[in-house]
Amino acid sequence: MLTFLWKFTVTCCLLNYVNPEDNRDIPAIAKYFNTKGRYEEVNPYFIEDILSVNKSVLQPPSAQCQEIHLTAIIRHGTRYPTTKNIKEMQQIYNIVRHNASGEQRWLREIQTQWTMWYTEDMDGRLVQKGVNDHKHLAVRLSKLFPSLISEEKLRGGFIKFITSSKHRCVNSTLSFKAGLTKLWGITDQEFDHTVNDALMRFFDKCTKFVEEVDNNSSALVEVDKFKQGPEMRRVQEKIADRLGVPYSLITHVMTEAAFYLCAYEFAIKAVNSPWCQLFDEDDAKVMEYASDLREFWKRGYGHDINSKSSCMLFHDLFSRLNTAARENKSGQQVAEAVTIQVGHADTLLPLLTLLGFFKDSDPLTSTNYASQTGRSFRTSYMLPYAANLVLVLYDCGGGDLRLQPLLNEKPVAFPGLTDQKDPMPLYQDVKDHYRELLRGCDFETVCQLFKHTAEV
Repeated sequence: MLTFLWKFTVTCCLLNYVNPEDNRDIPAIAKYFNTKGRYEEVNPYFIEDILSVNKSVLQPPSAQCQEIHLTAIIRHGTRYPTTKNIKEMQQIYNIVRHNASGEQRWLREIQTQWTMWYTEDMDGRLVQKGVNDHKHLAVRLSKLFPSLISEEKLRGGFIKFITSSKHRCVNSTLSFKAGLTKLWGITDQEFDHTVNDALMRFFDKCTKFVEEVDNNSSALVEVDKFKQGPEMRRVQEKIADRLGVPYSLITHVMTEAAFYLCAYEFAIKAVNSPWCQLFDEDDAKVMEYASDLREFWKRGYGHDINSKSSCMLFHDLFSRLNTAARENKSGQQVAEAVTIQVGHADTLLPLLTLLGFFKDSDPLTSTNYASQTGRSFRTSYMLPYAANLVLVLYDCGGGDLRLQPLLNEKPVAFPGLTDQKDPMPLYQDVKDHYRELLRGCDFETVCQLFKHTAEV
């Protein structure tokens, strides 16, 4: 059901738009950029019209259905590389500039025209494209759900904003609000936001996750094996051959840095950089898998604590839905009509995993690259900049409450609710499906690190 809905919504929206693969301004490998990818690669119709919405993707079972609450958990917008990445990018630039040989036009362009303009103080800060990502998302969501994301609701305090403390998230939140205030010409009122790292950076607060996964190199052994494996070695050798440098100079770190240079140049500046010519599509697929493998074992299904670390956010989400349902049932106005929560890819992925989205029949490992070409766990589609999970609660009359999940503005089906033929299941059925998590999944319990004393 999930795969069908995803393919249907993508197909229906692409019928009237130009294929981005025919656009020479877009790198041929742009769809493999993982968490460094543009939102437009996931929704290609935005290339033609960034404010386009398709309300037909919302499929309430009857005209009676009215949305009463919306929660959106959103990744920050496009950002600069981190200091660590910038240092590595400087290294590969130095190798290409001083060691590479060849007459290829793209190589001469890197050596004589392209300059290393990234500086360490940029360190993951939001760029102008990231500001626009959230401004445009705010406008589109207001067009999709005009009765909830409205000027009246905003002015009345019915829309709540929560953010991670990281500057890129705070600035994304400010940008989202700016998108709304500009849309409605609001200049006489300002709107607060709350910084809450317990919700939006729970992965820093979960001791068991930090000790057993985040700070434990053995947790990513499959990633390390793949980096040393034949697929990655072949990519590195091809890069070295194209540059005319010794194989020893092109490590996995240098290969990844060159890949990131292509990705960042495109995401930030919309430039099809000469760095992109270092990779063909087969290379990009291997690079994508290496990144997916890391996300799988670091934030996804690789270790149980990865998803369980999001228990607090999971319970917070359903608490908001329950409160809205209770207020609606009693005839009150829903006090918190909309909740906008801005965090990170590392916020979204554990929650998506806990909910069961994008789970393949076989885990991603260092040895099954070839058999995972059709995998659903692909962060390029799940987690581009400004990725978002939106849950909308509907009242369809007579106590019939329904819940619609959307990922990156496309309806998706809750995994495991395959008996539901429509994409908007009964809210009670959703709660029944996640009953065990709602009863348990206590953050303090699952995140506590139990150290066993060795027997004397």
